[in-house]
Amino acid sequence: MTHRRCLPNRRDAVTCDIEVDGLRYTATVGHFPDGSIGELFLSSDRSNSAADTNARDAAIAFSIAVQHGADPEAIRRALSRDSRGRASGPLGAALDRLSAEESYS
Repeated sequence: MTHRRCLPNRRDAVTCDIEVDGLRYTATVGHFPDGSIGELFLSSDRSNSAADTNARDAAIAFSIAVQHGADPEAIRRALSRDSRGRASGPLGAALDRLSAEESYS
């Protein structure tokens, strides 16, 4: 197991809104000093719903994975997609949006 790469107390972050299957989510991404993605927060506009809980849990698992050395791009490519290649869930949609806007470094 690799050691956890810790984020600084103050760090750059980007927030964006995404929509998946008619549900709206807010994604906030924190970065390591080198600009690579270090954490992701996801929340649904339906607070305390199953969709909100699942999005939050997926983001937590993703954050732990990248802090321990997982490749964010490999995770993004591995997530579920529909027949047109669009992300089926909020984590995939958020990572697709971020991938289009920035480099994972």
